[in-house]
Amino acid sequence: MGELDEGSQILFLQHFTANEAGIRAFVRRLVPLRSDTNDVMQQVAMVLWKKFEQLEVKDDFRKWAFGVARYEALAWSRDKARDRLVLAEDVLVALADESLATEPALSAQRDALDGCLEKLAAEHRRMILDAYSPGVRIQDVASRSQRSVAGFYQWLHRIRLQLLDCVKRNLAVEGVS
Repeated sequence: MGELDEGSQILFLQHFTANEAGIRAFVRRLVPLRSDTNDVMQQVAMVLWKKFEQLEVKDDFRKWAFGVARYEALAWSRDKARDRLVLAEDVLVALADESLATEPALSAQRDALDGCLEKLAAEHRRMILDAYSPGVRIQDVASRSQRSVAGFYQWLHRIRLQLLDCVKRNLAVEGVS
């Protein structure tokens, strides 16, 4: 296969960046460790790039990308079959099928959550995102918020309830359950 022309490169990047979070979430459900997710995502991105010209209907990118991600996760699983953290292939296939079925609802939930996070005050949004960042100690976030750890957990609980309520309202308006 030849190189992608500039127009195809731009189109690929538009599709890939618009769908990467969903593809990553899908892969994350199929592999046990975040580092494995990164490895599989790298393979997925390479395959998508190399085979993009073969995709006839570019609007089918998301569905196609999820199919590629499924096969790459299965290939990763076969390669790691001796590792006891790897799921059996039939279990991985069942998870992939279930994940594909639930992806539209999960995507709607992610979009609703993003919208609700945007409605928070910038400082509150930063603290929420900091609290859930990998490798962050909650004590450090509590300290930056000028709250005790217990006080921060109470604040975090209240904000999570507000976000949950906001997400439910948004999904109800959109007719998504």
